[in-house]
Amino acid sequence: MVGQRHSASDTLRQVIFACREHLWAAFAFSALVNILYLAPSLFMLQIYDRVLMTGGLLTLAFLSVALVGALVTLAWLDAMRGRILARAGLRIDKQISATVMRASLMQDPRNPQARPREALRDLDTLRQTLVGAPALSVFDAPWAVFFIAVCFVMHWAIGAFALFGCVALATTAVFNERAQQRSIKRIVEQAPLVYAAQESDSAGAEAARALGMREALVHRSEARRRPLLEAQATSAFIQSGYGAGTKLLRLVLQSAVLALGAILAVKQVISPGAMIAASIISARAFAPLEQIVGSWRAIVQGVSSWRNLEAILASTPPTRERMPLPAPVGRLAVERVVMATPDGKRPALQGVSFEIAPGDIVGVVGPSGAGKTTLARVVAGAVPSQAGIVRLDGANIADWDSELLARHVGYLPQDVSLFDGTIAENISRFASSIGAPTEALSADIVAAARQAGAHDMILRLPEGYDTTLGARGAGLSAGQAQRVALARALFRDPVLIVLDEPNAHLDAEGEIALVGALRNAKARGAVSLVIAHRLGVLGAADKILVLRDGRVVEYGPRADIMEKMRSAGANAGSGA
Repeated sequence: MVGQRHSASDTLRQVIFACREHLWAAFAFSALVNILYLAPSLFMLQIYDRVLMTGGLLTLAFLSVALVGALVTLAWLDAMRGRILARAGLRIDKQISATVMRASLMQDPRNPQARPREALRDLDTLRQTLVGAPALSVFDAPWAVFFIAVCFVMHWAIGAFALFGCVALATTAVFNERAQQRSIKRIVEQAPLVYAAQESDSAGAEAARALGMREALVHRSEARRRPLLEAQATSAFIQSGYGAGTKLLRLVLQSAVLALGAILAVKQVISPGAMIAASIISARAFAPLEQIVGSWRAIVQGVSSWRNLEAILASTPPTRERMPLPAPVGRLAVERVVMATPDGKRPALQGVSFEIAPGDIVGVVGPSGAGKTTLARVVAGAVPSQAGIVRLDGANIADWDSELLARHVGYLPQDVSLFDGTIAENISRFASSIGAPTEALSADIVAAARQAGAHDMILRLPEGYDTTLGARGAGLSAGQAQRVALARALFRDPVLIVLDEPNAHLDAEGEIALVGALRNAKARGAVSLVIAHRLGVLGAADKILVLRDGRVVEYGPRADIMEKMRSAGANAGSGA
């Protein structure tokens, strides 16, 4: 894990390194911008020391033209610096956004070590930290030394006081960080959990209305949000206090520099113009440090986002080029597969082993919590097994490129999992997003829908196959969504079909279509593994596998297993 963490850090650093030209250019522009900030001070110095002393209005005119030119150049450079950083942000996103999205899609959403739902939000936060206001304050901070040096040139006392002021502001920044550390940590930990819970509550809004749960959910949501709001309020109070204190300190220091300059001017050590210029230049030395204090929360959030992206990338198995294997025929072998529940406290599968020959349909039954859904996820390649091997035509599915393997697998998960997009896009597994739609693709979509018995149902929708679904397939009934998901599983005739409760929401017509689809798959030699609670679909099964407590307790021909199950039921009834 440590090695993977270093690899993830290296990945992020390489992305930033790829933007080094933009960052160096922005730093160079920052140098020019800060140098040009001297223009108003020099203008003031010349006004006091030359124009007022000599009455030279022509000199004033030339100085005014030079000042306007310097300020226009400063504004242009500042705008260009912002554009360069914006380009760097776009490059960062282009370099790593696809990697982050792939990694988040490979995460188990129940994994507490990574927050895949927050991955893109963390990437955006990190990008804004690297190219936004916090970055500008960091770029400007080194030039405080330059302005302090200019103050020393004017007089050592002014330089020493400016140096003291910078140290005082830097110390304030350190105290600010320590004061906010605990509250920001609580915000970072709790905010994703609160937002995820709210998203879950919103998804169940219909049930909440029907069951009279709305007020209870509102109260529960308020209770969950209260610690987060308290942490945010604490952080805001600390930030506002230190922000106001930092501004007060800067104004006091700037005024003190002016007073010190006045003393030196009265003693004729420096000119009145140098007195004013010293006040302005010292203010420029103090400004970046004040900006850092103001941006500290954003900086800390950027660091937290970096760490979360590290966790996501580190927990993602490394990808490597794999030799393409021949298209499988469909012989499935599960060998001593072990899986734990998401919390890791108990086993979900305990040494599960069985084989399925090409063309066989196997029904998987068992009580709730027996591990049926976990078995379906492992066999379909949705999650890797913690121990044991799943083989397709003798090859470990872990040795396949996951995208290539998926072309031969049809998977219907328990929660259906349709995506926002058209029905055609969902059935085709969004193949049109990779390449332009073709007649062959359209024919494959229709063929899959016909196999699932969904073609006529889809044609009755307002826009047919072009009907757009919302998030999580919103816009279809549960039965319609299950038919579309079944069509997606059957797209392009996969040789391994894994269906988790495919008839849970189907009517009699839909169940007949499902049985027909399984028999068609059997006729072409595909392996079918069907998780079932309703026994209707088991009529098409060749064999039945019985799971209990994560173990295979029975596996054999359907007639034999059904007879044993009936006998066991009869014995239980007579015993009662």
